[in-house]
Amino acid sequence: MKGIILAGGKGTRLYPNTKVVSKQLLPIYDKPLIYYPLSVLLLAKIKDILVISTPEDISRYMDLLEDGSDLGIRIQYKIQDEPRGLADAFILGEEFIGDDSVCLVLGDNVFYGQGFSITLKNAQEQIKSGGATVFGYPVANPKEFGVVEFDEANKVVSIEEKPEIPKSDYAVPGLYFYDNEVTKIAKKVKPSARGEIEITSINNYYLSIGRLNVTLMGRGMAWLDTGSPKGMLKAAEFVQTVQDMQGYYIACVEELAWRNKFITNEQFRMLGERMKMTEYGQYILKLAEEERCKTY
Repeated sequence: MKGIILAGGKGTRLYPNTKVVSKQLLPIYDKPLIYYPLSVLLLAKIKDILVISTPEDISRYMDLLEDGSDLGIRIQYKIQDEPRGLADAFILGEEFIGDDSVCLVLGDNVFYGQGFSITLKNAQEQIKSGGATVFGYPVANPKEFGVVEFDEANKVVSIEEKPEIPKSDYAVPGLYFYDNEVTKIAKKVKPSARGEIEITSINNYYLSIGRLNVTLMGRGMAWLDTGSPKGMLKAAEFVQTVQDMQGYYIACVEELAWRNKFITNEQFRMLGERMKMTEYGQYILKLAEEERCKTY
């Protein structure tokens, strides 16, 4: 399976912060926002990743993440000249996807919860024989999202994009799993009234042919949307609270690469050494030292 992180857009709701910096490069507490969607792909053990961003920002992502070899993965980059909708990611990524299935995660979404790795594994298993898997998450403001509609038997009957009158409280967060047909489907989607190729159209197509799985995320799962200053602040406070209370870091991509055995113990330790003046680097060194002690 391949992974795509869509980190485009202008981030206008975050102006003036994003006038000169891409939204996904802004910090969520102690690390860049893009680390959080990247950590989702690593948690799913996906090693081939495409980052899509704007002509102005793509080089900054390349400076930050490079080719991914430090994490034992492969990262490629693609420019999206102008916002054309989320589904445009599959058209831009056609050559990258090749004959594989694909996971798309939006660059401004933060996920955290016990058992999340199992959820991701199940989603991958669900589409092995074809189809798509998306998620439903209960929100207080469903008008701002794609919303899942259920019938009396709790079966999904539609997904509606930013409805004026939501038919449920379950929004579709920015994490999607698709089989290899998704590129062909995306090419056939007609732009919406706002001129974008809507991912909801793709999801509804899979639904119409009976190949859409919708997995509901329960109370133990946190999904944080960072599209506003308040959302950024809430996400940062959440990350700080969890890390301070548990001692484990959220979205430490180096740790995930190490635990996946994408990199060796020594490579992991060296990554910590580069940042040893920071708490983030000290956390990596602490884990590396604990592992070293186990071998003696």
